[in-house]
Amino acid sequence: MEKYPIYTEINNCRDCYKCVRTCPVKAIQIRNAHAEILHDRCTYCGTCVNECPNGVKVIRNDIDKVEMAFLSHRRVIVSLAPSYMSEFKGQEDNFIRALYKLGFDAVSETAIGAAIVSQALDMYYAEHGHANFISTACPSVVELVRKYYPECIPELAPVPSPLQTHSAYLRRLYGNDIVIVFIGPCIAKKVEADTHPGYPDIALTFREVEQWFEEENIQLDNIDTGIPVEFVPAKAGKAAIYPIENGQIETSKIWMNHFVEQNALSVSGVERIMSGLAGVHTDDFLEALNCDGGCINGPGTSREESVVVRKKSVAAGVMQRLTEPDIFDGDADFAREVLEKGYGILNAESPKEAQVTSLDFSEDEIQKALQKLGKNGPDDELNCGGCGYRTCRDMARALLAGISEAEMCVTKMRKDAESKVDILLSTIPHGVVIVDKDLNIADLNKRFVDIFEEYPEGFLDAEGLRSFRGSPVSMFVPFAEMFREQFYMNKPAQYRFKHEGKVMRVTFFLVESKELLGAMFEDITTPIVRREAVIEKAEEVIVKSLTTVQQIASLLGENAAETEIVLNSIIEEFNVHGDRSADYGLVEDEGGGSDDE
Repeated sequence: MEKYPIYTEINNCRDCYKCVRTCPVKAIQIRNAHAEILHDRCTYCGTCVNECPNGVKVIRNDIDKVEMAFLSHRRVIVSLAPSYMSEFKGQEDNFIRALYKLGFDAVSETAIGAAIVSQALDMYYAEHGHANFISTACPSVVELVRKYYPECIPELAPVPSPLQTHSAYLRRLYGNDIVIVFIGPCIAKKVEADTHPGYPDIALTFREVEQWFEEENIQLDNIDTGIPVEFVPAKAGKAAIYPIENGQIETSKIWMNHFVEQNALSVSGVERIMSGLAGVHTDDFLEALNCDGGCINGPGTSREESVVVRKKSVAAGVMQRLTEPDIFDGDADFAREVLEKGYGILNAESPKEAQVTSLDFSEDEIQKALQKLGKNGPDDELNCGGCGYRTCRDMARALLAGISEAEMCVTKMRKDAESKVDILLSTIPHGVVIVDKDLNIADLNKRFVDIFEEYPEGFLDAEGLRSFRGSPVSMFVPFAEMFREQFYMNKPAQYRFKHEGKVMRVTFFLVESKELLGAMFEDITTPIVRREAVIEKAEEVIVKSLTTVQQIASLLGENAAETEIVLNSIIEEFNVHGDRSADYGLVEDEGGGSDDE
């Protein structure tokens, strides 16, 4: 296959892991922080497509293949999934007209194949007295069984899916020189087209067709109603109820209209199906549909309406059909051939076990992987699910298989980040504190504590420092409200203050806008002492100058007074700190007082 039915647009995928969390079979590989699909594990259920928040899990677009088929001049026939009645509710006829307007030669309903499948299983039951099979109607379920529950392969119904059966029936009616294009809600139908070419040839989702309508400027509200609404070989009948949970059972003559049916059970939703396959098997027929509520809720739909509304739309459409003449009611001869040949009608073999990337490892290997994740004991295994895996042990298995990265572990990354921050703060030669918008301490280092409090040597270890987190910064800093102002300044400022005979400089910096603010405290006393020495020298100069000025006062006149004023202004410029007692009146600092002064 040149491109798989689902793939990831790598450039826009980063550090999310939502697809890992939601993928029921963990068919996602994380490489360089990007999520890639492991196609040997994927069942093409489409969960990742629906759940990806950035829309980078993409359904392969096959419109160009259909356009090429139009150019081949072969007859191109649509196999239309019955769930179109819920996808295009109220515009069903115009939707069929739009398909003809696109260029299709004929439209047939996949439900015709469904009717034949039900007919074949009815024959089996009549001859054997039971039909304890797992339905093959959903290709995603078939993939699930092949890859994860191979022991259940013998329990799969001995007939192909309704789409494959319908494709074979169309070829029986119209020959092999046709192109069959499935249109419906299912991504996994593309797998059927890829693995069994011709049954069908191409598969499109409703999303792709709606995109095609937009490209061709076809509007369902404004379409030529003169285009006839025709189906070949006929309009499907009751089997059009197949896309609803319990639809296949209702279509069968064996179980239909039973008030309570004990020998045929319906289950939808991949998690419930997996639970059923892994549990105690019953001796009953199991109708299994991957999507919750049935195909009407498939990943290739617009999903604008609720499942309840969709179900009602299909049910109402089928009830209307039952009042119409000339609806398809099966083909006994072909149903017999389907039952006898099984997948032979596709020139193919029955489903076989598939090899998948194994996540089975020894306990010793798992323990070593857990240690790489910082899980050194049961208490460290939080099973938080942040990585996307249900348990830490599942994450360890994925790490061993090479489909996950250690960086996916949230707790490991948090611990690593804390460790790096602790190392950084401990090596900074100044006091540092980081506060949140409520002026509570988010982090700090020992040098900050030492500036304002005295503790015995060795009393404050890393754990002791962490105990201050959440405490108000005011327990250390008398001017805590100054912190609040810095949150809203375009450029956090720098100030000087006196504390216990020392001259301190505090430099504010934003860590996270309006959320976290940092402050670095530096002792700049030594440079200030050098300034005071300059002041003393200046005072000596003034005294000597005044003596000289007095002697030549008559000569200098007003100039003497001006000299004294200038020299005193120099002293005042340097002497900005007053006495040596504590003074928390902050003085704005423009960068002076560095060690280079």
